[in-house]
Amino acid sequence: MYSIEVEHLTKKFGHFTAVNDITFQVKKGEIFGFLGANGAGKTTAMKMMCGLLLPTSGKAMVAGYDLKTESKNIKKCIGYMSQRFSLYDDLTILENMNLFGTIYDIPKKELKERIDHSLTELRMKEIQDLLVHDIPLGWKQRLAFATALLHNPQIVFLDEPTSGVDPIVRREFWSLIYKAAARGITIFVTTHYMDEASYCERICIMAEGSVQLIGTPTELKQQMGVNTIDELFVKFVKR
Repeated sequence: MYSIEVEHLTKKFGHFTAVNDITFQVKKGEIFGFLGANGAGKTTAMKMMCGLLLPTSGKAMVAGYDLKTESKNIKKCIGYMSQRFSLYDDLTILENMNLFGTIYDIPKKELKERIDHSLTELRMKEIQDLLVHDIPLGWKQRLAFATALLHNPQIVFLDEPTSGVDPIVRREFWSLIYKAAARGITIFVTTHYMDEASYCERICIMAEGSVQLIGTPTELKQQMGVNTIDELFVKFVKR
């Protein structure tokens, strides 16, 4: 069963083609990595799948809904974490989670239970009344991820979620991703870190708006005759 089905999806801005005729599927509960250099079209493709941009042509089904005609339903079924930290610095940890939980229209009692569970899992319960401004970047990223999961989405889109944090925090963050995937949540993640790409069950590499390679890390390394994802990406770029 697929959570995302993309067929010949294209997005043009005037004469510029940002995403060019891409086709792929993502399985339910899969950790799917979306790779490519800056300007490859990753973020534009992700914004279309989130219902934030309408495609110029092609079609996509996200969480069972048609991208062109049911984008409002898609938004209810997904979580999204942007490249830039998107929570409010001048609110506390608890206030941020309450705000977003209310936006998701989660019943008050259920929301309290979900927030308590999330903060306990993140080991942030004792600091829930701190302003977000005053906590480290790594904690902010974990908080943003937990907030994106509050409404139990079917799919979570993560746009370079660990950018700017240290390797230890990145590993901790990926442990949260694995836990979410184990619950059946589909994870669609873009990253610049090649070690993170190897954590994904399958990866898709884009260049100039098009899908160039897609498969498991092992399949792609064998296909390109390399031993690591780093070598794979370097060889791909040179080619």
